[in-house]
Amino acid sequence: MRTPLCDLLGIEYPIFQGGMAWIADAKLAAAVSNGGGLGVIAAGNAPGEYVREQIRLAKSQTDKPFGVNVMLMSPFADEIAEILIEEKVPVVTTGAGNPSKYMKRWTEAGIHVIPVVASVALAKLMTRLGASALIAEGGESGGHVGDLTTMVLVPQVCDATNLPVIAAGGIADGRGIAAAFMLGATGIQVGTRFLVAEECSAHRTHKEKILAANDISTTVTGKRLGHPVRSLKTPFTREYTKAEYSSISDEELEAMGAGKLRLAAQEGDVQQGCFLAGQVVGMIHKEQPAAEIIREMFAEAEPILKGADKWVK
Repeated sequence: MRTPLCDLLGIEYPIFQGGMAWIADAKLAAAVSNGGGLGVIAAGNAPGEYVREQIRLAKSQTDKPFGVNVMLMSPFADEIAEILIEEKVPVVTTGAGNPSKYMKRWTEAGIHVIPVVASVALAKLMTRLGASALIAEGGESGGHVGDLTTMVLVPQVCDATNLPVIAAGGIADGRGIAAAFMLGATGIQVGTRFLVAEECSAHRTHKEKILAANDISTTVTGKRLGHPVRSLKTPFTREYTKAEYSSISDEELEAMGAGKLRLAAQEGDVQQGCFLAGQVVGMIHKEQPAAEIIREMFAEAEPILKGADKWVK
């Protein structure tokens, strides 16, 4: 199952672990990297020193490549951008925005910059600015989402760039891997399934909610403010949805969502927390070590892809 992405980054399997805010820490990233994928530390809205600490902790737990995801809406994004250079992080992924202002500094420092893109236009821009690869993430994914689905976004991004494309959104097993490769991707990114990795530090309540969820357990909130987020349906999401379509001001609505991801991921607050999850949540039924998740997914994908020539013309 080796692809050019593996050779580019020095990884065994062409799989990234998603940069899930308040969840994807050094422990999970190191476990995924040690399992043959690319583990990713999520900077989220955390301050720079926390990110530096997590980078150094990951270095102490793995000698494999790993990355850091920069959430571009973070008030600490500028600070974190410099820390990544200082700490010689090999891979940076970005989300929730356009990383153009950082691209030159990062690429000159020898960092592989792999932005998340939700449109062909952004894919073309990132290609021109020197990205090493692109993550085409469909709206099925958890966290910040765009409008296009993985099925329609991935092939259009593949047609628009000569860079390796990593498919994300709606992938939790070997069938998803095979589908992504048939669409033209050379790798995949997985978030929701790694939420139930044994090494994941998400609150026990968050994991239990993932394991108990079904196919219609997620919803999207935040469209009015221009940065929609997919999460599990909870008392908070129901309250927020009502407010979103009321006369409440944008400032009040923004304040209403502040800190809710941390309440879910770290405190397991079922009333006020926002539990991020993708639409594949209904396909996830067990907790496993991260390395076992990787091996199982690719073991499922291999016979599907070997038999593809029987039905693909």
